[in-house]
Amino acid sequence: MDTIRDFTYETERKTLCKLASFSEHTRGRETDANLCEIRTPFQRDRDRIIHSKSFRRLMHKTQCFLSPEGDHYRTRLTHTLEVSQIARTLARALRLNEDLTEAVALGHDLGHTPFGHAGERMLNELCPGGFSHNEQSLRVVELLENDGKGLNLTFEVRNGILCHTGKISALTLEGNLINYADKIAYINHDIDDAIRGGVLKNTDIPKELRKKLGETHGQRIDVMVKSLILATSENFENEIGEIKMEDNIYEATMKLREFLFQNIYFNPIAKSEESKACIMLEFLYTYFVKNADKMPFEYKKYIDKASVERVACDYLAGMTDRYAVQTFETLFVPKMWGI
Repeated sequence: MDTIRDFTYETERKTLCKLASFSEHTRGRETDANLCEIRTPFQRDRDRIIHSKSFRRLMHKTQCFLSPEGDHYRTRLTHTLEVSQIARTLARALRLNEDLTEAVALGHDLGHTPFGHAGERMLNELCPGGFSHNEQSLRVVELLENDGKGLNLTFEVRNGILCHTGKISALTLEGNLINYADKIAYINHDIDDAIRGGVLKNTDIPKELRKKLGETHGQRIDVMVKSLILATSENFENEIGEIKMEDNIYEATMKLREFLFQNIYFNPIAKSEESKACIMLEFLYTYFVKNADKMPFEYKKYIDKASVERVACDYLAGMTDRYAVQTFETLFVPKMWGI
């Protein structure tokens, strides 16, 4: 008797382009698991990620602005959801595997540090061998989640998570799609948050970029998404398996990204509190390297398999912003004494 999963396989065979990743042809998991009668392997990976503790913690991790006052600024979780939405739109338009795309998008930042990229840079300086959030995201899903068992995700999802940033391209088109969706999301929503916070005015964006990409948040996303669909569709028609934007739109997008680095990411006003966050992380890292027994058992149990420095990084990277602050206060801030 056919299962719902088998009907989905059949639907994929009929609707996806030949360059897509087909669920029934996954390279599988590190540990074999019985197939679900309802969900494909990629749908199952998506669900495992959504139900993980590291996914829930993203709601209290900085995206761009540290501890903003207001309910409408992005967090690492809302960033992840926006990446997922953009990526799914692109995958559906290009007839790629939407479930694989969604799973990679939802898992791509699971290993991100508290305090955004400032926290990532700090841990990279402190930890022997360096630290990068994409590699940590892979470590989360392969080892740290599920009480040390990991999430046992498919190869394609793990590869997409690892390669969503950096110089190495993912081995699937769906994985490569996340690299673009991530940039489209953060470039536009970080501008939106900067304008909301009074750090930037829309008219500060160079006129030629506004003319080419659009005057508003929605217009810019629309231009970028449509450009990628058009250029990639032309590649697919010529049997070229490459995700790309039109050259002129990609060039403008990268110039806008450079504008963000100069005016938002390294803006002394917007980033005035980051140095304090980095000092906190340095104190915490030094403390837990010297006092490994003070880390929770779910982390210190890995010391036999990895260095204490790496385990301390695992613990700190898993912290939310507020938990890091709370831990610092507990360890280093004197408490009022009363009778």
